[in-house]
Amino acid sequence: MYVSTMLKRKGNQTITIAPDAAVSSVINLLGSHKIGAVIVTDGRGKIRGIISERDIVRGLFEHGQKVMTLTASDLMSRDVVSCRTADTISELMAVMTERNIRHLPVVEAGRLVGMVSMRDVVKERLIEVESDITGLRDYVAGAYVIGEWVGAEQAGYGAHVGQA
Repeated sequence: MYVSTMLKRKGNQTITIAPDAAVSSVINLLGSHKIGAVIVTDGRGKIRGIISERDIVRGLFEHGQKVMTLTASDLMSRDVVSCRTADTISELMAVMTERNIRHLPVVEAGRLVGMVSMRDVVKERLIEVESDITGLRDYVAGAYVIGEWVGAEQAGYGAHVGQA
């Protein structure tokens, strides 16, 4: 399964915020949209970073209450890892696990076209596994011949050895 399929299913609405936005604005945005990260973009829509709940908690640990005087650009991760619509769910799982990240912006031709989270990836993987299980059950129950399911005998699997 591909990122493009996932975006068609979940939608491609992407929430962004300006680099100079106050941390309180970031918190309000995350809370009101019930999301874990927001992409930081400049006035032309270019990705400058990503700020997550983890970044804010880390900022609170490092700066205490002064964190509320900071901006998104003060706390955001600047090394943004992104994916493309042609990437597979397996590729995303590997990158997210290897890099210990939970959110990936989806970029095509330099343009932000969506965002996927680890939750989205796990959900799609479960759909994929359930489909595989259904296919295997159907295979065991019958035989697949040239685009349609038929009974085992009709497919030629019912004859015993030595029978014509």
